[in-house]
Amino acid sequence: MNTAHSVSDRAARLPLVSVVVIGRNEGERLVRCLESIAAMETEGFAVETIYVDSASTDGSPQRAAALGARVIEVRPQRPSAALGRNAGWRAASADFVLFLDGDTQLHPLFVCRALEAMRDPAVAVVWGHRREAHPEQSIYVRALDLDWIYPAGPSEFCGGDALMRRDVLEQVGGFDASLIAGEEPELCRRIRAQGHSILHIDAPMTLHDLAVTRFPAYWKRAYRAGHAYAEVAARFRDSEDPLWRADARRNLIHGSALLVAPLLLAASAFWPWLFVALASAGLALLGRTIRRCAWKTGSPATRLLYALHSHLQQIPILAGQVGYFFDARTGRRRQLIEYKAAKTT
Repeated sequence: MNTAHSVSDRAARLPLVSVVVIGRNEGERLVRCLESIAAMETEGFAVETIYVDSASTDGSPQRAAALGARVIEVRPQRPSAALGRNAGWRAASADFVLFLDGDTQLHPLFVCRALEAMRDPAVAVVWGHRREAHPEQSIYVRALDLDWIYPAGPSEFCGGDALMRRDVLEQVGGFDASLIAGEEPELCRRIRAQGHSILHIDAPMTLHDLAVTRFPAYWKRAYRAGHAYAEVAARFRDSEDPLWRADARRNLIHGSALLVAPLLLAASAFWPWLFVALASAGLALLGRTIRRCAWKTGSPATRLLYALHSHLQQIPILAGQVGYFFDARTGRRRQLIEYKAAKTT
């Protein structure tokens, strides 16, 4: 038996890329995600698709299996995206793992472009542009679409969609399943600490279906971000790389100022100069944000909407931080904060 030839044949059959999709009650969004993976350009390399389901009640595991994905079901007492991603990459057989959320659609050329960037052995994570599939869906989606836009180049962290080296995931132990949000930046911090780099390439990666059409969903999403800021910042507060400490502090100041503003406006009925000062400060803040986001969109209306969102979201983010501090003091372990309804059609 030619052992060398046998090993070579076996290596040729192994997939180069494992795509790990996580989801919970994504319905038709999941179907579109898996179909986009099947339509991706592979340039001859093999791909395996793994779907990790977190206790869906809408038949998502059956839909994924029917589309050819390997299905792993996890039913933890405390679901988290991190736990699902860990289950996926640990079951993967490829050297590169592409993580996708079940509410995204993959661009057909992203993986080829990301693998090209991975030729640099120092690069451990590659991500591209995620944009909203339906920014016209609501004013919330229109504004939040711009939150996904980052400049290309080396970055501190990635989002939930990214191509990663499997051996680096093994080296750092994968995602921290104790986090209910903010698990990707926390992982990237540990990856960077090992001397690896995170690269954002100037290429389309995924379309996302945010599906935030009502204010309560918008509030919950921002609240979850605040919880993540506070938890991750507290964890690394005294380290040499205090991830999100400055962001958490800025939000505490910004959000608190916005909460006090109505009281000051009420007081301005007695002191007109106070109203002028508050109005001038508010307009100046909005104007600065509009100028800073000009590179993200050419639409003046969208820039104004994004500026309003950038400031008003500080209140639910502050509430999320306060929620985390309350949980930490009382010993409560918060469950997954879900803002999106199940999608069946």
